[in-house]
Amino acid sequence: MFAETEDQELFERAAARFLEAHYPVARVRALAAEESTFEPARWREAAQLGWTTLLVPEDAGGGSISGNGLADLLIVTFLFGRHAAPGPLFGTNAVAAALGRWGSADQHAGPLAELVAGDATGAWAHASAGGPLAKPSRSVTAALSRDTVVLSGSAGAVESAADATYLLVTAAEPAGRTQYLVPFAAPGVELVPLRSIDLTRRFHDVTLRDVELPVDARVGRAGAAAEQDAHLLDVAAVMALGEIVGAVDRAFGMTLEWTTNRYSFGRPLASYQEIKHRMADMRTHLEAGAAVASRAALAVGTGAPDARSWASAGMAYLGQHAPEDIQDCIQLHGGIGVTTDHDLHLFLRRAVLDAYLFGSATAFAQRLGMLVATTEGVMA
Repeated sequence: MFAETEDQELFERAAARFLEAHYPVARVRALAAEESTFEPARWREAAQLGWTTLLVPEDAGGGSISGNGLADLLIVTFLFGRHAAPGPLFGTNAVAAALGRWGSADQHAGPLAELVAGDATGAWAHASAGGPLAKPSRSVTAALSRDTVVLSGSAGAVESAADATYLLVTAAEPAGRTQYLVPFAAPGVELVPLRSIDLTRRFHDVTLRDVELPVDARVGRAGAAAEQDAHLLDVAAVMALGEIVGAVDRAFGMTLEWTTNRYSFGRPLASYQEIKHRMADMRTHLEAGAAVASRAALAVGTGAPDARSWASAGMAYLGQHAPEDIQDCIQLHGGIGVTTDHDLHLFLRRAVLDAYLFGSATAFAQRLGMLVATTEGVMA
């Protein structure tokens, strides 16, 4: 859906073949019963396909397909949504983007190189992001000495924390909020598992109990995390938009086939005017959502002045319509649609989680309102 060039189409076909081969619905259902859904060998294969390089500058070991790595990554997240696939796609790319953009030379040569190669994975404690999406009950503080920093506090709902190698977290220090890269293997890092509506994604609350790190674990300059977190939130929003569109596209296709082939009173369900109207509404939401996702990827990926507004607009729109549309798909399937035996709930779970993971549709609408009230947030 999002491939616009021949190279992107080749990239899309390779990603689609990979997901179809390794994560058919039967495999996704089987993984739901596992404590961990992360498969290191599969992730290394995914890294070889280029999924971990797209948000990393070339001089830091990355590279894109089209020149806009976020637009390329949107292709992958769309396919992830269509398959309800597992994998540390969000966290690893968020951490790689942060290290590639603000990391030191040592961080490029060490953790970033591991992430790009697929030998390590990342998790982002996005709950520390500022603005109306902030969760003030969660916070981390940093106590600095000459050569070390001690991090204390907690971050909630961190995806893939149990399987990740590195955690990107924001901590309050005298210079202001600052990002740090924390190895999960460091003493003092504690995890508490959480239940997730999505069957193949795992989340944990992370507590840092006097975790001592070298001061060069800082990512970027001290006090710069507010803008860094806001940029990563834009990137994560675009990734979520891709998954949501993918989930809705899969659910819509299943429902279109069902209403075409299912007969009632001697006629296909799709021949009834009410059902035609509902399918038309869903298709309109799907196309509009795909358009705003593509526009957001272009704006955020190229650093356009209105990038933040487009990312927020996309989440405000799809965060409202996508869960409702898939609920409509379930209703149109009748009794079978509400059973766990039917596959529709897999895509509803993915869309609902993505619609709320980084803030509700209302929160993104509030963010958009604040942005468009300023000259830099005006959308072109």
